[in-house]
Amino acid sequence: MNQIVDSDELPTLTPTLLYLDGVTVSFDGFRALNNLSLAIDESEMRAIIGPNGAGKTTMMDVITGKTRPNEGTAIFAGQHDLTKLDEAAIATLGIGRKFQTPTVFEMHTVEDNIVLALKADRKPFATLFSRRTASERERIDALLERIRLKDQRLRKASELSHGQKQWLEIGMLLAQEPRVLLVDEPAAGMTDQETADTADLLREIAKTRSVIVVEHDMTFVRDLGVKVTCLHEGSVLAEGSLDQVSADERVIEVYLGR
Repeated sequence: MNQIVDSDELPTLTPTLLYLDGVTVSFDGFRALNNLSLAIDESEMRAIIGPNGAGKTTMMDVITGKTRPNEGTAIFAGQHDLTKLDEAAIATLGIGRKFQTPTVFEMHTVEDNIVLALKADRKPFATLFSRRTASERERIDALLERIRLKDQRLRKASELSHGQKQWLEIGMLLAQEPRVLLVDEPAAGMTDQETADTADLLREIAKTRSVIVVEHDMTFVRDLGVKVTCLHEGSVLAEGSLDQVSADERVIEVYLGR
């Protein structure tokens, strides 16, 4: 089991919150990531785009400890070498990941899903049936308000729409107080209104923590209004505003088309 060293004992290696440098990942000779470098600041939202096979998922796997790179550096909060930590240790540091398909406790209520996710050293059933403190109730109310589900708190998660389940899972991640959220294609399968509300939600979240959004929907990326990084063949192909990236001839050729 990897140990997290007290951050007071570690030197600060970089001022950015998340720093990848020269990260390479090979699978049976195929380079999923090829000398990838990326820097994400505190309370920054970044959109990651690129064709299938560009390395977006592998990048998230490296950040969360699911995949160890063959080469390169991955530093979190200026001090923690993510390449030497396992998934549980990295989650404890404050890196949360939401996959494309929402994973919620379908037979529990919306509120109970949030309670189960609250950052506390408790067993699940003890958490559900314990008497909640005033501060816990306030936190639950604030989270439900933030994810637009306060009026749905007593409904079973199975009764929610696809978009609402996505919001609930984001709320469950926020309950764990992450410093960085990795969100994979949040707009997939949503209605137009849910998509617009999700863009608003992510912008709100990015006021207090960093958010990395992997997305194919360019309309949604434009709604986010953030810096965009386009990956291709495991490397950064272009970076800048969506207008700048969309005008790049290489991005047009390999991803957006004409």
